[in-house]
Amino acid sequence: MGPRIADRPQDFEASLCQLTASVPAPTPAASNSSCSSYAEAQHLTVVAIMFTAQTLLGVGAVPIQPFGISYIDDFAHDSNSPLYLGIVFAVTMMGPGMAYGLGGLMLRLYVDIDRMPEGGISLTSKDPRWVGAWWLGFLISAGAVALAAVPYFFFPREMPKEKHELRFRRRVLAATASSVSKGEDSPPEQSPGESQEKQDSLAQIAPDLTVIQFIKVFPRVLLRTLRHPIFLLVVLSQVCLSSMVAGMATFLPKFLERQFSVTASYANLLIGCLTIPTAIVGIVVGGVLVKRLHLGPMRCGVLCLLGALFCLLFSLPLFFMGCSTHQIAGITRQPGNLPGPELFPACAEPCSCPEDDFNPVCDPRTHVEYLTPCQAGCTSRLVQEGVDKSQVFYANCSCVAGGGPVPAGSCDSACSGLVLPFMLLVSLGAALASLTHTPSFMLILRGVKKEDKTLAVGIQFMLLRVLAWMPSPVIHGSAIDTTCVHWAQSCGRRAVCRYYDHDLLRNRFVGLQFFFKTGSLACFALILAILRQQDKEEGTQVTVSTSGLQQQLLASRPEKKPEESRV
Repeated sequence: MGPRIADRPQDFEASLCQLTASVPAPTPAASNSSCSSYAEAQHLTVVAIMFTAQTLLGVGAVPIQPFGISYIDDFAHDSNSPLYLGIVFAVTMMGPGMAYGLGGLMLRLYVDIDRMPEGGISLTSKDPRWVGAWWLGFLISAGAVALAAVPYFFFPREMPKEKHELRFRRRVLAATASSVSKGEDSPPEQSPGESQEKQDSLAQIAPDLTVIQFIKVFPRVLLRTLRHPIFLLVVLSQVCLSSMVAGMATFLPKFLERQFSVTASYANLLIGCLTIPTAIVGIVVGGVLVKRLHLGPMRCGVLCLLGALFCLLFSLPLFFMGCSTHQIAGITRQPGNLPGPELFPACAEPCSCPEDDFNPVCDPRTHVEYLTPCQAGCTSRLVQEGVDKSQVFYANCSCVAGGGPVPAGSCDSACSGLVLPFMLLVSLGAALASLTHTPSFMLILRGVKKEDKTLAVGIQFMLLRVLAWMPSPVIHGSAIDTTCVHWAQSCGRRAVCRYYDHDLLRNRFVGLQFFFKTGSLACFALILAILRQQDKEEGTQVTVSTSGLQQQLLASRPEKKPEESRV
């Protein structure tokens, strides 16, 4: 069916070209009423609610991570602990994957699904003004979290320990208890610091640790943990990787929308179906390698170094996968410094085009985009009915060769076909980065003292939240804002970015990812160097102690008679 004149053009009258004399000037009272302080107070209330919700989510996640990690490592055997932790991390990653898939489905619905007009709206999901039902995913996720929390009420007070681990714990507890009991009648040469350290160890292993005992032990354990070089470097490497993940989780859908002209729902589905599953596979493979190959600290460091190195190499082609921003009338200039169209081209001078309106149209022949049909000089609107949805066109456009019609919506990117190769490289990098997850945790669990393990993991997660997950989205958002070439104005202030410099956006977004990956690689290299130095020192100490023992044996051996030396 061919195009027809829209039945209800009054919804789009402001976007069409109208004579200047026939349009009444806006009154100051109308503009001031839309910028009231009441709206600002409403926004602050919403922000406060979001902060409270995020706080509750953080409190609820503590029993799983970090305490759940130490809990599993305590009750599992040392050889099985890496596999169990890898499974826990992988299952944890399934949540974001399902969330991206759910978000992709919810974003196909309009945000005001409960207040839709009878005839619907004339917007498609590819329209820049489309806002999906982002709030619906929160309700579904909250219900699922409430159901998943019910089985925790039926957990036993103490999990059954594996046999080898149970015998080990009993030996440690018995040895420490006997040492402390003997300390009462110990000779005066035993230092009080050693006795206190044994008491701290017993207090950490014993299940009946009181709050007062924990407060007494906490400062010493905290300082001892923060002074551990392997612990600090592993945490710094995870801070770099978490900063990379936080930036991508927050802004990768937006980046794909702008760079490759895909819809928000499709971008979320790509991340949920490609990146998250490959990251899960990387976590599981890392845990299996540590268990099957019986990797010690040195080999865990080598595995982390190789994973970070190849992850860095896979990010290099991402700098070159994209296209420049297409021509936008009045915003971007044509190549070669040729004079381009102004914000209000001469062909649109008879029209009265509002400055804050945004209803883009694209001239498919010249690949030039106009902010509104008014700026293209269009005076009429057409609707072409289709089987699934209708397509909006604008005709009688004085700025378009032949007068149109031109379709509504932004121009498609010339690099839309690169979105799948781009996501494949991102997914491979995510898998290689995830490969280091379990080995790096094992470096902490096996590096610190057994009685400090729970607190060390808690400090680790606290540092990750403070140093990575909080500042990283702010850093990425600020870097993305610097690439904006046209800001929409609201009440005299910048509101939202309409157009970005695609080359600058790609270089800065991928460049931040490259920076954090380089920092993680440097930390793992330092960890490996420290582990090698520790192995050399331990080898030297063993050699010295062995030679000293041999000399003592030779000195204490009685001198043999000549006849005894005969064979």
